[in-house]
Amino acid sequence: VQLQASGGGLVQPGGSLRLSCAVPGRIFRDSAVGWFRQSPGKEREFVARINRSHTRKDYSDSVKGRFTISTDNAKNTVYLQMNSLKPEDTAVYSCVGYRGSSSIVISRGQGTLVTVSS
Repeated sequence: VQLQASGGGLVQPGGSLRLSCAVPGRIFRDSAVGWFRQSPGKEREFVARINRSHTRKDYSDSVKGRFTISTDNAKNTVYLQMNSLKPEDTAVYSCVGYRGSSSIVISRGQGTLVTVSS
């Protein structure tokens, strides 16, 4: 069973959007979970990560202060709240599960498209 991202769409610059990632129970309990994004013609880029105990959150410099990663333990879901969106945030966003606390990605789901445009 893979992670499944949802919640993408079209939003105006300065707007907000919340992405959801449904995480298989085993991964949600035992692994760090992160978000990546990829724009056309660009390399996949790290966005945010929450550790396996959900106590530490890390962000790329490009989204720090605007994006927030969080969890709903009852739903095995990881969220990415995106505020003050910019056109350069346009990308396909996907969520990943890591091996424990390592940086090794063991599961990656299909992404959801976020388009920031007026």
